[in-house]
Amino acid sequence: MESGLDRRKFLALGAAACGMLAFTGAVPRKAAGQTPPQPIALEACLALTPLAMADSSAVVDRDWKYLLEVAASIKDPAVRQKVQAILDNPAPTLADRLADPKTRAAVHAELAAKGFLKGQTVTGLLPPVADPSKTVQPFRSAPGSGYTSHHAFPGGLVVHTAGNMRNTLGIYDGYVKNYGLTLDRDTTVVAQMLHDLHKPWVFAWADDGTSRQEQTLAGTGEHHVLSVAEAIVRGLPPQMVVAQACAHNHPGDAKDEADVVGWITAASILAGVDPVKAELLGPDGKTLPLPRRMEGFVCHLGDHDWVLTGPAGKWTTVALGELAKERYGIADTNSKAFNQFRNYVFAHGTMMGLYAVYSASGKKALADAVAAIVKPV
Repeated sequence: MESGLDRRKFLALGAAACGMLAFTGAVPRKAAGQTPPQPIALEACLALTPLAMADSSAVVDRDWKYLLEVAASIKDPAVRQKVQAILDNPAPTLADRLADPKTRAAVHAELAAKGFLKGQTVTGLLPPVADPSKTVQPFRSAPGSGYTSHHAFPGGLVVHTAGNMRNTLGIYDGYVKNYGLTLDRDTTVVAQMLHDLHKPWVFAWADDGTSRQEQTLAGTGEHHVLSVAEAIVRGLPPQMVVAQACAHNHPGDAKDEADVVGWITAASILAGVDPVKAELLGPDGKTLPLPRRMEGFVCHLGDHDWVLTGPAGKWTTVALGELAKERYGIADTNSKAFNQFRNYVFAHGTMMGLYAVYSASGKKALADAVAAIVKPV
């Protein structure tokens, strides 16, 4: 890999090839032993909550069960319990210490002094939360990213995380078999499982069917730094937190490592810990702990599902907007009606599953696949 190759370019061809091979064109895909859902009327679709959409999806159900099975395979009982607790209730407990106005102001000032903030106010430093002990929404109903990006539908986070986990464990197995490496499977699994743990908080669903717009924190989407901070607060082992922080970049050269160091530093400020004393950074606070562990690279490589799913989602959304006008009487693609329609269709067919049909067989095949999910008007 060239040192100048960034995250947006790396593995693009490989991800595209693997993504297309994963789909057969049968949409919606059914989970093992389940009957594909019957198409519902548009009126029923428009009345559903995000959680109801996710819970009615066979593919979300399949991937949720897969994640629970992988979490149950974590060997360390204390870590396994923490991970299962987060999946059950991804509450933003880190917000508890920041509820105090003086603490929040001090944290805001420190983040700003280090150049980690981009226009955030003290009161708007964190996404809204009523009770830090309770999740804003269940993990299984959250989108996998912002509303115009990848897996932006109810249950999208589950599908995205499961896809990344399958990729990660495949990479893990490849390195072990190819090179005889000794990699820590628990660290690899936990890092990928929790890499987006605060998307249920950051991307809360709005009344119009869209999700909250994300802020930038320490040069990346705030969900990443908040997720790392939550892992620190929840007491995950430092090597797992460091590997998790590598999801958005790798420590392969000084420039890329500086990104990861920045995210860990910002997360530590939010969590109220010294990253050096917590063994999250090296003694000078400018590198990861040395020698750099390999699990972070595996987590980073596994978190490339978005390379294909991002553009595929955008292209499929445009095509779905045309179908909404032609076959469902929804003229305004910025309306709540369209958002509800697209959310339900994607929750059942997934952006990738529908794009596989669209790209291989054209608009008529896409229209038929959508009609198998929501009846045309």
